[in-house]
Order: sequence, then C-alpha cells, then structure tokens
Amino acid sequence: MKSVYIHIPFCSNICSYCDFSKIYYNKKIIIDYLNALENEIKNKYNGEIIKTLYIGGGTPSCLSVDELEKLFNIITIFNLDNNCEFTIECNPENLDEEKIKLFKNYNVNRVSLGVQSFNPEILKILNRKHNKKDVFKTVELLKKYNINNINIDLIFGINNQTINDIKEDLDTFINLNIPHISYYSLILEDNTLLALKNYTPIDDDLCASMYEYICGYLNKRNYEHYEISNFSISNYESIHNLTYWNNEEYYGFGLGAHGYINNIRYENTRSITKYLDKKYLFYSDKISKDINIENEIILGLRKIKGINKSRFKDKFSQEIYDTFYLDDLLEKKYLIDDGENIFINEKYLFVSNEILVMILNNIRK
Repeated sequence: MKSVYIHIPFCSNICSYCDFSKIYYNKKIIIDYLNALENEIKNKYNGEIIKTLYIGGGTPSCLSVDELEKLFNIITIFNLDNNCEFTIECNPENLDEEKIKLFKNYNVNRVSLGVQSFNPEILKILNRKHNKKDVFKTVELLKKYNINNINIDLIFGINNQTINDIKEDLDTFINLNIPHISYYSLILEDNTLLALKNYTPIDDDLCASMYEYICGYLNKRNYEHYEISNFSISNYESIHNLTYWNNEEYYGFGLGAHGYINNIRYENTRSITKYLDKKYLFYSDKISKDINIENEIILGLRKIKGINKSRFKDKFSQEIYDTFYLDDLLEKKYLIDDGENIFINEKYLFVSNEILVMILNNIRK
C-alpha cells in the first residue's frame, strides 16, 4: 500500500515567500500539462492500493471546473483504498460552491486551505489575496457539503508580527471550529520575492517565543501537537504527511514533485518545457541502508512521539543504540526515552535541527 502526491504548479498569484515549483495560471498549457501528467502516471504507477492521495501546488483550486474534472478523471487510474485520505490544497479566494460539489463527487474528503494569516498587513507582506471573510465563507461551504476534515496553514516569524498578532490569528482559527492546523515558521528561501526585496528576518528569540506561545495555546484547547509544525484534534492527523515522517514510500507526480519508490528517491524536473516534452526526471538515487537510517532519524524525530525503538529494529535489523551514541543527548535531556520511543524534548523542538546534527555526528562505526 502506497501514497501519492500530485503537483499542480499553476497559481493565479505568486506569494512572496514561496519556493515551490510554480508558474502563473496559463489556460493554453494546462490541458497539455494534464496530458503529460496522465502519461507520467500511466508509465510509473504499478497498480498498488493507494492509502493517501494529496494534490498540492501551486494552487490546484485555481483550475477551472472543467480542468479540475479532467484532473479527477486522471486520478481514476489509481486503485484507491476504500478509506483513502484524499486531500487537495486550495486558496480561499478561488474556491467556490461549484468546485466543492465537484470535490464531493470525486470523493475528496480533506481540504487544506492556504491562509497564512488573518491579519491584513501580514497578508500584504506575504502577497496573499484573500481576507478573513473569504476563509470563513469557504469553511462554511466545505462543511455544507460534509467536508469537515479541514486544515489551514498559518505562518509565524514574519517581520513586524507580534505575539498579539499570533494570538489574534489563533483566536480566529478556534472560531472556525476545524480539526487541524499547520503552523510554520517563515523560512527565507533564495529567489523568492521576499529574498529579492532584501527582507530582514525576525529575531530568533522572538520567533522561539512565538513558537512556544503557539504550542501552549493549542495544547490548552485539545489540539494534539503531533509533529513539529502540526496540531490536530484526536484522529485528525494528516495520514499523508505521516507517510513522509515515517520514512515510508510514496509516488510523486508532476512538475518538481519528489517521490520515494522501490528504495529510490527521485525529483522531477522544474522545467515546464521539459515536463511537457515528457522528460520528467531531474534526479534519482538508490538509497543505501546508512542513508535510509539517517532519513529515519531526520524525518522520524519531527514527530512529537519520535521514533519507535522496536519499529527501528524491525526495519533495520539493529538497535538504535547500536547505531548512534545518544547517551550525552539523553543525559542533557535534549532527547527522552520513554521505554518505547525516543523523541526530542518538547523544550528543544524549536532547535531540533541542531539536535539532529548532533545525532548524525555521533554514528557508531
């Protein structure tokens, strides 16, 4: 049983922070793109049962109803599990009732809304085109058609943003009464509009304080912190994203998509010209056992519950303590071993990258 990620690169608007593979909406090439996508799927998909399907972008919801219908018809190629989690990413400003009806007809059961903030000034910095009313209207429409498994993405650590701004965004989120939130810290990527405008990053200590506030606020309201940036009501975790964090295999289709199949990690081209010419692959690499173990650590310790020791032994035929020197990190309480799992102490989640570097530098030879 596998998972599938499909990338739709088209956007009606380019956000100032986005480094994903994207191009402006162009009606002339969308059908050509979908035809190339269909060809890629038919040539690479091996008929496995699919447990999760995730359509991301870009902005999939900027496609017209007819274009979305063509996309959903392509998806019928997959052998979807009866309980498949089927997610599509959307922007509030271009999702309407007709598109939501189409989602329902094709068994979409989870929607992830790119919100980023409810604050008009922050939205301007991020070059977003919706407002708070758009978000509430969209959530109301989704619930009308019984699509209740809804996530919103928010961003913190933005210059001029305050702890009070974070509180107001979280208060608004709670009023939406939805089960999942992904709250990411802003990362300044090269070649984004923010980087090109010489954006000044926020102070690290303030960013850490914001993160601590977010975690505490959501914990008090029964949102389980299950991954560094993700929180959900019980049983509403993103099954698809857990595929990544559990270091499990998945297909990636579309421009710039990544995949991990038959122990090979690959990345598709980000050139729309090459993709339309059916020259899909940019890079692939057979993963050695040592690299796979490193990936298990890097991905698994993003989860709040961390890495299950028995699962690690079953997967790699060796104990995690025979693989890494962890005594010092455990003694200093950077890591915790609860008997079943090893995980990063919640106090140090914000500096998890530094802890990962320490672990990977302490491999037993």
